[in-house]
Amino acid sequence: MIRAGERLFASRGVDGALTRDIVAEAGQSNGSAVHYHFGSRRGLLEAILVKHVRRMEPARAEHQRLLERDGLHGELTAVVRGILDPTADALHSGDGRDFLRITAQLAGYAGIRAITPPQPLTGTVLQHQLELAVRCCAERLSERLARERVATIAGMLASTLADRARQLDEGGTLLLAHEAFVDNLTRMVVGALSAPAPQGGA
Repeated sequence: MIRAGERLFASRGVDGALTRDIVAEAGQSNGSAVHYHFGSRRGLLEAILVKHVRRMEPARAEHQRLLERDGLHGELTAVVRGILDPTADALHSGDGRDFLRITAQLAGYAGIRAITPPQPLTGTVLQHQLELAVRCCAERLSERLARERVATIAGMLASTLADRARQLDEGGTLLLAHEAFVDNLTRMVVGALSAPAPQGGA
């Protein structure tokens, strides 16, 4: 059921995928299967998010361990790579690419502006990484501006990764190999987060 939801939420949209089509895609004869297993269509969506967030957690935890060992937890490029690398690795699998296409539709889902992450992120290494990125930016900017930047960049990353996932699924032309793509994206993100504060401050 989860795999069927991933495919249809990615291809038809979080709002466009119908429950009956998800049930049919999963090969289920019971039209109430989604509600029986997940409580609702929204419950299925959250189960998909939890699956992928949890799958990335070991890689994120290892990166954090290395940051602390090497004293780089305040270095912005290292922090950005810790956020980006496990996420970009999702491009290597079909369900991972579906996940990336789904997350791009959930604008503001990380809860960075509100300082209250949604349940799938609560207590995760990813939540810690996003807050660490805010703290790195807040060394030069106000916290409000730092949160606005990290939230905006999170949305940009989701859109960019979803677009590459779509290109991979549809056989589109890729201008960069995976490592070059991730390195370029890292440099762009660091540049954006490091830009001077706007005139008048924030």
